[in-house]
Amino acid sequence: MALRGTNQESGRPYNRKIVLETIRLHGPIARGEIARRVGLTVQTVSTIIRELELHDFIIGAREEPKGRGYPATALTINPEGGFAIGANVTPIGVDVALVNLSGDVIGRIGRAISHPDPDRAFAEIAAATTELRTLRPNGRMLGIGMAMPGPFNVEAMSFVGPTTLQGWNDVPIQERLSAATGLPAVVSADVAAAALSERLYGAGRTLREFYYLYLGVGTGGTFVRDGQALRGARGNAGEIGHVSFIPNGEPCPCGNRGCLERYLSIEAFERRGPIVGEDGWVAEVAPLLRTAIVAIENLFDPETIIFGGLASEAMMKKLARAVEPLPPSVAERRDRPVPRLTLSVIGKDALLRGAAALAFSNVLAPRIGSSADDDADPLMQKPKAEKAA
Repeated sequence: MALRGTNQESGRPYNRKIVLETIRLHGPIARGEIARRVGLTVQTVSTIIRELELHDFIIGAREEPKGRGYPATALTINPEGGFAIGANVTPIGVDVALVNLSGDVIGRIGRAISHPDPDRAFAEIAAATTELRTLRPNGRMLGIGMAMPGPFNVEAMSFVGPTTLQGWNDVPIQERLSAATGLPAVVSADVAAAALSERLYGAGRTLREFYYLYLGVGTGGTFVRDGQALRGARGNAGEIGHVSFIPNGEPCPCGNRGCLERYLSIEAFERRGPIVGEDGWVAEVAPLLRTAIVAIENLFDPETIIFGGLASEAMMKKLARAVEPLPPSVAERRDRPVPRLTLSVIGKDALLRGAAALAFSNVLAPRIGSSADDDADPLMQKPKAEKAA
């Protein structure tokens, strides 16, 4: 979506966030280009830039001279300007990471736990957060984001079966997460978090539209357009893992038979792989993955399908090779600038980086109607080290 500033006096915090978000998405970028993109004057943008530099959110460097006059200053996010915790809870364990404002993982802690209950999960996240914060003891901590497997709030499908988190029904997750860590918290579906990570840091950065196909303990996906994951009325759009691909196939805990994730998922591989081997499993599921790709293309017409998740890089590459050549679909064109299927370049860190990005957005994303009080604006808060001085 286009980010546009406001000329209202009460919109000062909003304009700061607009400028910061523009630098985050498009940096390195010059003041004049920021002004053009957000619809503010260069003078207004320059004032905001000075404030953001003073509070260590951005850094600037002169570009190489290309002619007469002084070159423009290229502005980028200061990676050390802020930090967030990204957490991921799955039926096979808990992973937690400290992530900087540029999306780099500073440190991570993982615990293998079979179907962690809420008490155990929140305790592990709290302990890991405390340990990880020692890596940047004076850093500005902006929040915590947690990614979880869906679907959510579907009586017959949520919190049942080997690919979901049993025992989490009716748990006030966001409130407990914040209480456990002492940080502003946000919770999201794992697929949406991973797709956001691809949009900000991966193959989706230069794309307007793409579909993110997620291979995790279960299988899911989401369509991303203009930086936004389209999640449906209750956040469950894209549950391709529970589309029945094989009539009268294996029973699925969701109540249907032949669902995609019963065959194509990490949980499916752990059941079938020991019998047929990794290469045999890849050969078995390749036709289903091929069919899923064509269905996604015909339904959403994305620029590309980005294929990522928790599986190993080697397995993802095997699956991508196994589906070639892809059958015809609306996506088959000679003039394609990107391939129909693109492997994620982020890999397993996508979920943690995406969860942390949700925490950053929860605090820093521009929203009309936010407080005009500078004391309440997180962009005007000093890091711990400066407060102590």
